[in-house]
Amino acid sequence: MKIRKTMMLLCALVLVLSACSGGSGNNTNKPTNQTSNNGAANASAPPVLEEEVDESRTPEMDFDMGGRTIKVVSWWNMEITEDNPDNIQKKKNLDELMKKHNFKMEYVAIDFGEYQQKVTASLLAGEPIGDIVRLGKNYTIPTLVKQDLLWPIDEYTKNAKVFNQKATNEFMQYEGRGYGFTEGQGNLVQGIFYNRTLLNQLGMKSLQDYVEEDNWNWDTFVQVAKEANKDTNNDGKLDTWGLANSQVVEHAMYSNNAHLTKGDKQNLDDPATQETLNFLSKLATEQVYRPTEGGDWQEPGQFFRQGNTLLYAGAIYELAGFQTDMPDADIGFVPFPKGPSTTEYHSGEGAFQALTIPKAVKNPEQLLYIWEKINDIDSEYDYPDQASFESLFKNEEDINNAKTVGSGMIVFDHGTFGDNLKFWDFVGEINSGTSVSTVVEKYKSVFQAAIDAVYLK
Repeated sequence: MKIRKTMMLLCALVLVLSACSGGSGNNTNKPTNQTSNNGAANASAPPVLEEEVDESRTPEMDFDMGGRTIKVVSWWNMEITEDNPDNIQKKKNLDELMKKHNFKMEYVAIDFGEYQQKVTASLLAGEPIGDIVRLGKNYTIPTLVKQDLLWPIDEYTKNAKVFNQKATNEFMQYEGRGYGFTEGQGNLVQGIFYNRTLLNQLGMKSLQDYVEEDNWNWDTFVQVAKEANKDTNNDGKLDTWGLANSQVVEHAMYSNNAHLTKGDKQNLDDPATQETLNFLSKLATEQVYRPTEGGDWQEPGQFFRQGNTLLYAGAIYELAGFQTDMPDADIGFVPFPKGPSTTEYHSGEGAFQALTIPKAVKNPEQLLYIWEKINDIDSEYDYPDQASFESLFKNEEDINNAKTVGSGMIVFDHGTFGDNLKFWDFVGEINSGTSVSTVVEKYKSVFQAAIDAVYLK
């Protein structure tokens, strides 16, 4: 049983015992209403505790969907699997709702490689592929919203126990309205995975100590990475390295709360953005990371798997693969270090996605009501993604670090503007050592033109 439930029971027991005890002789809160016929004071009745009403919950609705099939579309099968106590509750709720409101639920999975093309084509044709459709922010806002293809749904998602409020009111917002929703309260965890076994072999200071000292920042990060670049057998060549990744642009951005674009404007002149670009330039010019051997985007992960590279900047979904391939290594997790423009640790998401309801679908309020009632449960877990974290991480410090960065997730929108933004050309010039001021001046107009093309300015 969870701690909060236990505390509620203890509080109730204290009230009962207090009422029965008659009080102690030094009790200054004596009852003043002494109206019994025999002159003795009536014992004070315990206070009546009124149940707190959550006004954000949608009141019970009564409607008949006439046997309608609700199609839920994603790039994976979202059917509720009864694999944990929470999902068992959700499946029970769904079964009861299907009977009460006379509908069926169908889950449709479409291969990710063809997903965007299929769902957008169906929306543009006015024949949406589903009633509840998962969409990526990058191709939804503003493009699909500006064409009036999706319902604004923020008026139906106020129940914060169920709906992720940031997802609707911040990440998937356009011109003051929210167009996406999710019952998932957890966020993408990104940061630094490190080989704790190698760290100890090299005799280096624990990375967790930097975190505990509130001294895990860009400077100490560079210091650690350089310290791990060692020639351990004295043959004149490095055989251990500090950082596997030669490209950490989005990690550096979220760690400094920096953005390349914001809405319909380029953001390259922003001080936090320029700090980030200078940091990326430093990593390159000072050769902080392990040199590439001509590999593709998978090369940093391959370097880390070799067991001779200390740090890897990545996302939590990669951890299980590392653990499988590195059974003898103790892999830890710390946040990506703080930049100078922020006081908190963050995670980042460059391809955020959420559920939406196409405008061609009738009665969106009923669909959101059903989704709310399915997921309005008393969770057996103390925080989002608890079961996943506890299965992946071996110690409490790693779990706490993951929880910390997830709660501060930042969503980028530069991916909205596609190839016209020349993102990788831009990053390549920063990494080549070209001065940041020169690169910024060159790309400001390029960025703004790409943005204007999407916003039709």
